[in-house]
Amino acid sequence: MSVFGVKLPDVGEGVAEAELIAWHVSVGDHVLAEALLAEVLTDKATVEISSPVTGVITFLHGEPGDAIAVGTELVGIELEAGAAAADQAPGEPPPVIAEPAPVLAEPAPVAPAAAVPASTVANGRTLAAPAVRARAAALGIDLSAVSGSGPDGRVLHSDLDLRISGTPGAARSQHVGSATPHDEPVLGLRRRIAERLTTSWREIPHITYVEAVDATELERLRAELNRGARADGLRLTILPFLVRALVVACEEQPRTNSHFDSATSTLSVFDAVHVGIATQTPDGLKVPVLRHAESLGLWACAAEIGTVSAAARDGSATRDQLSGSTITITSLGALGGLVTTPIINQPEVAIIGVNKLETRPVWRNNTFEPRQMFNLSSSFDHRIIDGWDAATFVQRIKTLLETPALLFVGDEG
Repeated sequence: MSVFGVKLPDVGEGVAEAELIAWHVSVGDHVLAEALLAEVLTDKATVEISSPVTGVITFLHGEPGDAIAVGTELVGIELEAGAAAADQAPGEPPPVIAEPAPVLAEPAPVAPAAAVPASTVANGRTLAAPAVRARAAALGIDLSAVSGSGPDGRVLHSDLDLRISGTPGAARSQHVGSATPHDEPVLGLRRRIAERLTTSWREIPHITYVEAVDATELERLRAELNRGARADGLRLTILPFLVRALVVACEEQPRTNSHFDSATSTLSVFDAVHVGIATQTPDGLKVPVLRHAESLGLWACAAEIGTVSAAARDGSATRDQLSGSTITITSLGALGGLVTTPIINQPEVAIIGVNKLETRPVWRNNTFEPRQMFNLSSSFDHRIIDGWDAATFVQRIKTLLETPALLFVGDEG
């Protein structure tokens, strides 16, 4: 029998190495062709490495958290008699790479999916993200006994929450009365988020500008547009209107729609407006991209936001859907609070934050009136955007949202 070495493949985009975030096999395991072996994380996506052959695992290279160079042998598989001819094409077959799960970017409510029995891969492992596995281990929960509500039965954090609430004593008893903390390694997507946000905060001198927006007329218009039932069930949120206002404001101040490369002191200003939609997912914050927002009508914009956000949450987003944004919107929805200080999605130079919508007493026409209000908390790269320009930009968005008819002047669809 011979041992076949599964190498870390070239995942494209000039990536020289990837972080090993989880093993799904152990030495001695018998695996079938296309069985999931490991997950690695690049700058753009979590990539699942699957076996191209059938056999028994003889060695594993690296521990979760290690940086592995492209071309390094990750796994050794002792081939079964006759397996090479069946499983290998002439020459060395590449490992099977599953469609990548997205990486970095804001919360929108996620409707709970119906629970289905936990799904397993060929080697008997329950499908779950590394962060979910680590949390389950810390809580003493057997993942194979948890019904997963994610794609293909993948176990999500919400499934663990349900498991905990269903057996209150089992999970909490480990922690009651104990003053000793448990250490959790920060790996995978969470570590990548930490690294990117630290770099952004360290390198970019942020200026945050907050302004209140009277959305009463906008909400009246939105309700009227949503009144008619659509065959596709699509409904408008505030986001498509904000995207439209952002497009207009970027046309008037193009430098806000740009990337800044501090190493070369180069500012790349874009004509196309590719809006990052910061989205909270079970695996962490990801930023799917709404491309060519300047070419989309209101309903088309709403549909595309729904598509890319859903793809980010369920793990089906492609690299193309997770890269190339030129300016980002972040919103915490009903949890948005009054003010936030959003961190810029480097190398962009601006991020627009939406706080919660609420009814406030506003002084108008010599009396207080109840008005639908929310705040915009927006951050800018002060190396590129001066305070005056930041204020002008936000005030333009405010005007457009408070007088929504202005959003459609010259709009053809």
